[in-house]
Amino acid sequence: MVSRERPGERPGSVRTAVVWDALGPVLSSAPCDVVDIGGGTGGFAVRVAQAGHRVTVVDPSPDALAALGRRAREVGVEVAGHQGDVSGLLDVVGADSADVVLCHGLLEVVDAGEALATIRKVLRPGGTASILVAQRHAAVVARAMAGHLHQALALLDGDEQTERSTGRSTRPTRRFTAAEITALVEQAGFAVAAVHAVRVFTDLVPGSLLDQEAGAAAALADLERAVAERPEYLPLATQIHLLAT
Repeated sequence: MVSRERPGERPGSVRTAVVWDALGPVLSSAPCDVVDIGGGTGGFAVRVAQAGHRVTVVDPSPDALAALGRRAREVGVEVAGHQGDVSGLLDVVGADSADVVLCHGLLEVVDAGEALATIRKVLRPGGTASILVAQRHAAVVARAMAGHLHQALALLDGDEQTERSTGRSTRPTRRFTAAEITALVEQAGFAVAAVHAVRVFTDLVPGSLLDQEAGAAAALADLERAVAERPEYLPLATQIHLLAT
């Protein structure tokens, strides 16, 4: 079972607390075959492997996969790393090969419909996809608060040309509303089991507060958990998380 960590025990735990809480029941049964697409350096994969599951990471970056290998060795677990992307996923892991697929931060930079169709083929009957995407409404507010008003205006209706023209490849090229990503997932043949608001407040709270005030990180994580399933907070979330079967 994936343990529920308290914030402060692991860097970034506040940012991912809601996602880990959602994954807990999914990964609480007998050892599963888990595929993490675009899993990079193993932020999720290594912890899942520590819980006793068989984990495969598919990522296009050889540097990220090397870091994944080091991280796994440091904690004494095995994670299979393969260089590639979602377009070649079936060649790497095969159809009906996974009980759980992690698709975190991927659909922003690929053809979402095609990627979801591939994930469905990889999952065994009854399997679960964990999908995490950037949420557009929060990006509009963040751009406006930073004074980038033209970018905020362009993002209102999903116009990403302004994003691409900056030349910063690390930025997502697409963002989704909760309704948009839910519709895409359902169109791919999935049943959406849960939708969560992720990082509603975390990106707004100064890091210095969490470092200096005792108990602040735990209180922030509890607040994130409290609003994660309240639909009125979905438009404020930096990310949207779905569990789909």
